[in-house]
Amino acid sequence: MAVNPNEDTEFNDALRKYGIIPPRETTPPTPSPPGSPQLHETLSDLTPDELRELGEEVTDDDLQRTLDTLRRQRLAQERKEAKRARFGSVYPISREDYTREVTEGSKISEEDDEDDKGTGVVCFLYKDGIPRSDRTFAHVRTLAERYPRTKFVSIVGNKCIADLPDTRIPMFIIYRKGEIRNQLISWGSDRERRLEELEAILFLCGVVDPPEHPPQGARGSHDNDNESSDDGEDDDLSSRMRSAATRLNAHSAKNVRGPARNRDDSDSDFEFDM
Repeated sequence: MAVNPNEDTEFNDALRKYGIIPPRETTPPTPSPPGSPQLHETLSDLTPDELRELGEEVTDDDLQRTLDTLRRQRLAQERKEAKRARFGSVYPISREDYTREVTEGSKISEEDDEDDKGTGVVCFLYKDGIPRSDRTFAHVRTLAERYPRTKFVSIVGNKCIADLPDTRIPMFIIYRKGEIRNQLISWGSDRERRLEELEAILFLCGVVDPPEHPPQGARGSHDNDNESSDDGEDDDLSSRMRSAATRLNAHSAKNVRGPARNRDDSDSDFEFDM
């Protein structure tokens, strides 16, 4: 009598027990369907106006109260972010303004800053007509709009530091809490620099403060510099930082200086380590 080893019978079980026929193949379990998204995930991207409209449509009292609470929290957060956004553009300064606008300005903390971290200040030294300087200035304007909690100022290079050669242009002097966090000299002279590389350095220096809750549509607003990533990375901040950090680590940082050493001379005299 022919035996079908695939049949589920007691006789076949006995044969398998003594190794006469091979073990029965197990059927892989059917994967469970993906779970429904949680309520907070569904509501996380809605604006206060959208939450209000949704609240007007629902009939469940508990859900309506949840939507109203979330909407009020979102509005409070937007007011907080708007209050923190003290800048938002590039402010031209003169040599006489430097100490007040840069050094002293970086010591001023936000009203609700319990850690007294001061303000990030990025001083951009430029000269019109130098292609790398003009290109970098466009990046600076974009970053100033993107990070309104950071103060961006600009000054013609030799109006800030006497006899500053064009080979050192463009230059950045980066402050927070009255201290120089970094200096970038001849930015873009070795190769064409991307906006995200400058953004990464400012982020790593701790002078830009990303919004805790980016406004609706913020992910699509990072195209002002008309640049697209070669690797097709996401537009969110963390992926841009990882991508830029990888690029920066792959190149020599000969024109990037670390934090300035303590010295007795005042930075208002512009005697930087050139």
